[in-house]
Amino acid sequence: MLFPGFEQKRVAGQGAEINLRIGGRGPALLLLHGYPQTHVMWHKIAPRLAEDFTVICPDLRGYGDSSKPDSDPAHLTYSKRATAADMVAVMQTLGFPKFRLAGHDRGGRVAHRLALDFPDAVEKLAVLDIVPTLTVFETVNQLVATSYYHWFFLIQPAPHPERMIGADPEYYLNSKLRSWSAGRDFYPPEVMAEYLRCFRDPACIHATCEDYRAGASIDLEHDRADRDKRIAAPLLVLWGEKGLVNRAYSVMDIWRGKAAGTVEGHPVPSGHFLPEEAPEETYRALHGFFLN
Repeated sequence: MLFPGFEQKRVAGQGAEINLRIGGRGPALLLLHGYPQTHVMWHKIAPRLAEDFTVICPDLRGYGDSSKPDSDPAHLTYSKRATAADMVAVMQTLGFPKFRLAGHDRGGRVAHRLALDFPDAVEKLAVLDIVPTLTVFETVNQLVATSYYHWFFLIQPAPHPERMIGADPEYYLNSKLRSWSAGRDFYPPEVMAEYLRCFRDPACIHATCEDYRAGASIDLEHDRADRDKRIAAPLLVLWGEKGLVNRAYSVMDIWRGKAAGTVEGHPVPSGHFLPEEAPEETYRALHGFFLN
């Protein structure tokens, strides 16, 4: 009911089975979700975008109903490079070697890495409510550490954060959604139930911790090695005017330094969860950028 007219599929990635929904017609548009959510976060705007695009909404490896590969000591399994390779493999299987790409939160970090590793695949890129991972770690201050405390909690060695989250996953999930948003009225009960169904799985809790452990280790190695690489595709940057990104960073200046081509962007009247808190504004921005 959340994705009318969409078909659900499972498609092999590059080392993981990816659960996704696909619908619409026209140029391919891949939408990547963030933490602690699933592809369901796009439910308010994906059906509208499907009027002009073939919209693909996957669960990232380790999240939702996608498979959760065994982790490894170097955290390579949950690196953004591995997750990006999943997405390229999925899109090729679906018949889309080139596509438009948008990512929110962790999905935005996967999208950034995908655009660097597979520049010929990305026609246009949009990132929602992030600055690059390396920028965060190299400029962290009290404001960022307080708001992003989970970055430092989730990277602690297993099973410490897993045990603590697993003791009451519903409380933890609700606390994240509440504290990062400008309110809770925009989450329908069926959406909250779906997020909780997926997140209370111990394998999901572990995999999502691994996502953050990778972000503080192997992802930084990849990012430092590619410090001078630039995003080739036209770039759209959106962020919540009520969230940390707006308070802590000069967002457009940072992203202009990461792109070789055109960069446009603006804040949206929301907290962190743009597509759910401000669906109309987010839809208009993405639709206008990707259609033209």
